[in-house]
Amino acid sequence: MKCMSCKYGEMHEETTTYFTQCNNCYIIIENVPCLKCDQCGEEFLTASVADKIDGILDSIEKIASKIFILDYGKAA
Repeated sequence: MKCMSCKYGEMHEETTTYFTQCNNCYIIIENVPCLKCDQCGEEFLTASVADKIDGILDSIEKIASKIFILDYGKAA
């Protein structure tokens, strides 16, 4: 599959670290599956991974205080 950003590179399955801030809490999710371009390095999440991350964030917002780090494989 060609990269949607640079249009030249090929997309390959890899993992990335997802970082966001929700309600004064920093959330880091490690080992998130993604597609990464071998040319420009752009990363894309599939719809199913994005949906799982949304579910994880919804549950974390209720219990997290300042910083929360978790592994995607264990949380998804």
